Amino acid sequence: MACFKTTSSFAYAIEATTGSAGAVIGSLTHAHLDHTGYLPLLVKQGFAGKIHCSEATYESFNEKGDQLMSYHFSKTCNLTFDDAVSKVTEDLKNEGFGILTEINVQETLKKKLNVDFRKYKILGACNPPFAYQALQAEDKVGTMLPCNVIVQEQEGGKVEVSAVDPVASMMAIENPALAAIAGQVRSKLKKVIESL
Repeated sequence: MACFKTTSSFAYAIEATTGSAGAVIGSLTHAHLDHTGYLPLLVKQGFAGKIHCSEATYESFNEKGDQLMSYHFSKTCNLTFDDAVSKVTEDLKNEGFGILTEINVQETLKKKLNVDFRKYKILGACNPPFAYQALQAEDKVGTMLPCNVIVQEQEGGKVEVSAVDPVASMMAIENPALAAIAGQVRSKLKKVIESL
């Protein structure tokens, strides 16, 4: 059994074993959150064997555990649209996030295109200490900030709230320092969504 301590070794192992290995053991811990991104890459490159992993890694995949990591987490809640916006805003505040932007998509599409659209708001959430750390680690990470949270009305009047998964977003940047920050932000955003 081989142990890989660097991302370059892990990437090499994926390239070397794609299509030939029978199974892969994947782990996700607080120190190796960034490695989760290599399991979806392995699948994308054609690996069809079993992936033995921790519960945390499994949660990063869909319910079947066999597709790429989702870029968001969502929950349908039993609240009115306006109540959901208020609750998620308050819950984000309790986790250290402020709302920098609030985009009313329904209103904007009506004004700009004269089309009817369901109730849909995009909340740009920012946690200043984590944003500061991320900007110190990677100067262009601002292109991916703030963390978007959406509240949208679904069929039958149900309301769904979704948050971006910062771990998935940060996979595009090869910077271990960002991966650690993204993991902490992910935990806070996920806690907000799950509390609805």
